[in-house]
Amino acid sequence: MGRLMRSFWIPAMTAAEVPAADEPPLRLTLLGERLVVFRDTEGRVGVLEENCPHRGASLFFGRNEEGGIRCVYHGWKFDVAGNCLQMPTEPSTSRMCQKVKARAYPAQIAGPVLWVYMGDAQPAPALPEFGFVGLPENQVYASRWHQECNYAQAMEGELDSAHVGFLHQMVNKTDADPQALTGKYFQEDTAPSWKIMHGEAGFMACNGRRVDGDKRYWRLNQFLLPFFTMIPPRPGDAELVRMWVPMTDERCWVICVTWRANGPLKEAELAAWRNGENSHRKTVPGTTIPAERLDNDYLIDREEQKHVTFTGIKGIRAQDAMVTESAGPIADRTREHLGSSDMAVVAMRRALMEGATQCAATAQPHPAAAKSWLYAVHAVQAVLPGDQDPETADDFLAPARATPPAASPSA
Repeated sequence: MGRLMRSFWIPAMTAAEVPAADEPPLRLTLLGERLVVFRDTEGRVGVLEENCPHRGASLFFGRNEEGGIRCVYHGWKFDVAGNCLQMPTEPSTSRMCQKVKARAYPAQIAGPVLWVYMGDAQPAPALPEFGFVGLPENQVYASRWHQECNYAQAMEGELDSAHVGFLHQMVNKTDADPQALTGKYFQEDTAPSWKIMHGEAGFMACNGRRVDGDKRYWRLNQFLLPFFTMIPPRPGDAELVRMWVPMTDERCWVICVTWRANGPLKEAELAAWRNGENSHRKTVPGTTIPAERLDNDYLIDREEQKHVTFTGIKGIRAQDAMVTESAGPIADRTREHLGSSDMAVVAMRRALMEGATQCAATAQPHPAAAKSWLYAVHAVQAVLPGDQDPETADDFLAPARATPPAASPSA
């Protein structure tokens, strides 16, 4: 699985979290590796192994100064590419400085995200072409938090649309918008039908609910290797992508990016996101620690559970985290009893296992990593005639399908 993950650029943190030039480094754990992130005097971002290659002292405690980070143990200094710039404890005639290198990973900021490439491909592939890349800052919002369970376990809840009619429902009212998560479409049919459409970088998970007598409300969620998900926004809402990045086997980062391609974000939606009401998670200020979390029982309010919400937990993201984290850091899958509502979850597991097997067998990066255009897709929803196969609804599917770039004209 590690080779599969390292085929792709890894989203590491939000761009806003990256330290300013010559400011102290930050710790970061990705794919089980302990790293430090810093920005040098010229503004270049460095991502290095945390431990100095001399005798293992942590570079987190180092001095970020004059074009590199200096270990405070013996003064060895490294640039953003891991090259050793100075070894003041070695004789001036020593060539050792030219032979020692800190492990470093290429890093770049695109959109509101810092991306790190931890693979072996030379050159590194292009960054995925998500719709938020290149937009003005006032049209994009990103946040990061951590979750206390395995990344795949956390991600499964995103693809499991059947839970929406229960986990997120209100018990005292129904939203006037039928397509809202607390609207009537999710209450009238709690056992949606499913159709999985496979692609080069993952699949589209279509789930359809019987609504308005003779129609079906279809929602198309995107799963994109190795850990990206997109769920359809309500008409008029911002688009989003979530990134479920392995920190260790038992913990993960969640990065959410929401954006509007055609104009600035609204103050009301920004306030809701920062408060963790939807899309994003409310965190303890200045940290990635969720406000509602496992060790405080997600601040569950049993009175509210009786009279207002199905769970008594505030925030869609906190509700989703509760059901995935409470199963344990790595759930025992041998005890599961999967049903038809778990079709997308099964498809995701198969896609990951098949991708990992392919990378192991070929000793090559996954081919999807070299096709950045596969990620220029959208999650969509629509009400269709009840007997129509969503795969035949071209207008519905067009925004969700990846389009290869036009071939360059021959010379």
